[in-house]
Amino acid sequence: MRQSKYLISFLVPVMLTAYGLVIPGVAVSQQDTASINRLIDKSKSLIGSDSAGTIRWAFEAIEKSKKINYFTGIGLAYKNIGMVYYRKALFLETLDNWTKSLEAFEKGGDKGAQANILSNLGAVYMNQGADAQALDYNLRSLKIAEEIKDTLRMINALSNVASTYYNRRDPLALQYLLKVLPMIERQGDTYQYVVVTGNIGEVYFDLKDDAKAFEFFNKSLKAAGNETPSSFALNGLGKIQLKAKNYPLALEYHTRARDNALSFGDNLELSRSYRNMANCYSEQGNLSMAIRYLNEGRTVAEKMDDVKPELSDLYQSMADMYAANGDFRNAFTYETQYSALKDSLYSIETKKQLNQLQFDFELSKKEAELSLNTERLRREKQARNGITVTLLILLIGAIIIYRSYLQKARINKILDKQKEEIEALLLNILPKEVADELRSEGKSQPRHFDEVSVLFTDFIGFTHIADKLNPNSLVEELNECFIAFDTIVAKYGLEKIKTIGDSYMCAGNLPSAIPDHSYKIIKAALEMKEFIKVWNEKRKTEGKNPWEVRMGIHTGPVVAGVVGKKKYAYDIWGSTVNIASRMESACLPGKLNISESTFEKIKDRFECVHRGKVNAKNVGDMDMYFVESEKIDPRNN
Repeated sequence: MRQSKYLISFLVPVMLTAYGLVIPGVAVSQQDTASINRLIDKSKSLIGSDSAGTIRWAFEAIEKSKKINYFTGIGLAYKNIGMVYYRKALFLETLDNWTKSLEAFEKGGDKGAQANILSNLGAVYMNQGADAQALDYNLRSLKIAEEIKDTLRMINALSNVASTYYNRRDPLALQYLLKVLPMIERQGDTYQYVVVTGNIGEVYFDLKDDAKAFEFFNKSLKAAGNETPSSFALNGLGKIQLKAKNYPLALEYHTRARDNALSFGDNLELSRSYRNMANCYSEQGNLSMAIRYLNEGRTVAEKMDDVKPELSDLYQSMADMYAANGDFRNAFTYETQYSALKDSLYSIETKKQLNQLQFDFELSKKEAELSLNTERLRREKQARNGITVTLLILLIGAIIIYRSYLQKARINKILDKQKEEIEALLLNILPKEVADELRSEGKSQPRHFDEVSVLFTDFIGFTHIADKLNPNSLVEELNECFIAFDTIVAKYGLEKIKTIGDSYMCAGNLPSAIPDHSYKIIKAALEMKEFIKVWNEKRKTEGKNPWEVRMGIHTGPVVAGVVGKKKYAYDIWGSTVNIASRMESACLPGKLNISESTFEKIKDRFECVHRGKVNAKNVGDMDMYFVESEKIDPRNN
């Protein structure tokens, strides 16, 4: 489903000034209201900088306003308090204070203030995904704004309602957009006119009414001129032409959209422009140009923080495009990135749903408390029906509280399960010691290790293998090998560092010391080699080509630590790592090649063949040894 950049809700609460209303029948001096208004202004000025001060001065204004029935003062003070909680995302407390504000404005008969606070209440519910309640409050705001003929508030309310319906992909969004458009025209607000006509064009496009979509995208484009961004409308016109297979004109619109987005610094529409241009070339069979523009769009999107769904779609398109072009290695790369980003989006959506559950629970509890208070007041006024009503209310209250308790227990169970999953995921990425340090300290210090054994493995001719397999088969077969390697590494207490394409890297004696690490890492390497041998025999019976592996080990000092901010990774550095890599690249197929330093530590326990001095790239000539097998301990005979 397409999402318009400009179709957003106008939900930023507007702070009202004190109106100084005098309630009929009550003697209120201008001096009294002026004193209260100063307290309210002082409270308002501290919002965002001193929450405690805002609330303190607001409550003083409330107390003074209650003594003289100055309802506007009460409403404005509660509104200031609500704004403090709104900024802190404490939405239940926000609702409580803004509801009290609304009640005060209703008692004082201030229609304009009522329309404004109703819109604010709608904002809270929309932030929590409660569309039904958001619509209710915004429609009430609209009704009052229409009564008092307040055009600005009518525009805001209509826009909010349209946004809510559009978020639900409800065609009613169009009705409210068309209703607000003439008001914006009368106001002479060019920017809002460009936004709304573009939104109308997008809704018509979603409804498959291309003629109307074309009409309103053109209106948006014409009104924008050279002073207002028009890339959204240009991209819309391009989509219509692409749908009609008018490729030259579609490409022209999307190219103009790109240039406009560049000139106004609109990176989201810039990324979409590149992707639309890629679609034009793809439908014409020009895959190389399509891939080029997808890469341009990806480069832009990866620099942005809030376009994960857009970036996910780009990765998927690139994987499909590379696969169609026969470039399975790049197809595999972007399919992997798409899967990782999709998992991230799923985690974000899960967290959002859990937050919604928690909000619904707290809201139902608050409503239950309000219901009980209302019933208690009613019982005091109608004492003669007390016994029957009391028993009924107590029963209802018990049921509500018990159900609320069960709901909270379910939510806590879900949250506990998610916490366990997150901790398990963290331990899959980082060693336990490092993960514990990150949790307790918020960071992990890099450490130097005097002696570590490092193993590299690599499949020979993997590029040719990747070119002949589709991405799914390639990932499945590579995953089978790496899962076996993971099991062997865990068996000997080694630490997996990372995989890079078809290369696997692990180390022994970090982050915790393990005795005899050189012996254990060679045992692990021999078991990996044996696994590949058996696995290849099975592949031959299935008519598949074998995968030849080569391995290299070196022992020496390294530095290890956590890198990255958004995605943590535990890694090691130093010449030891480079030499271990050279041991692997200088190895022969099906062999295990080790350096002299590793040989000196295990020579009494393994049969080795001295290769003499072999040139290692960027290192020079080095003594190297092939490990053949473990020596038989005479004590076991």
